[in-house]
Amino acid sequence: MADVKLNAQVRDEFGKGAARRVRATGRVPAVIYGHGTEPVHITLPGHELMLALKAANVLITLDIEGRQEMVIPKAVQREAIRGFLVHLDLLIVKRGEKVTVEIPIQVEGELAPGAGGLLEHVLNALPVETEATHIPESVTISIDGLRPGDSVLAKDVPLPTGTSLAIDGEDIVLQVLQPQAEEPAAEGAGAESAQQVTGESAAE
Repeated sequence: MADVKLNAQVRDEFGKGAARRVRATGRVPAVIYGHGTEPVHITLPGHELMLALKAANVLITLDIEGRQEMVIPKAVQREAIRGFLVHLDLLIVKRGEKVTVEIPIQVEGELAPGAGGLLEHVLNALPVETEATHIPESVTISIDGLRPGDSVLAKDVPLPTGTSLAIDGEDIVLQVLQPQAEEPAAEGAGAESAQQVTGESAAE
């Protein structure tokens, strides 16, 4: 998993106006919580943070005015239209402890040739429990040979060592849907058209 270091600054102004002023300086407001500690309100460098968040479940080491703290993103708020970062919730983690996160699902392979069907992602990310400092970047599922009506259950997904499911193993992750049949043309439609053309020709 990705490991990024960022410099954080403690903030003591709150509210929408204060948050807007923070973002105007190119920084992003955030809150650190976890391990029974009081929440700490900070700001982070916007550009470096945006790059860090390109990796799912990135592990971030914060330098908070000389104090080191490891965190992972738990909630990321973005502006609806332009997508810029608005606010982050960060969870404190320690080496060796387990955390529950959602890991992106990658698909490889091809459906059975000639079988048709549509692959549906019931889940786009798989909830798992894993070591906080060794969160897998993704899990890969092979769809080779799957046919309409087939599905992949959570228990069928290969997981890295030290990682376990955080959902029921019988939950469906992927499934292949039956292809939709084309609706037949309405009966008599062709005959009605012919009659119309014939009638119009006779009138002329």
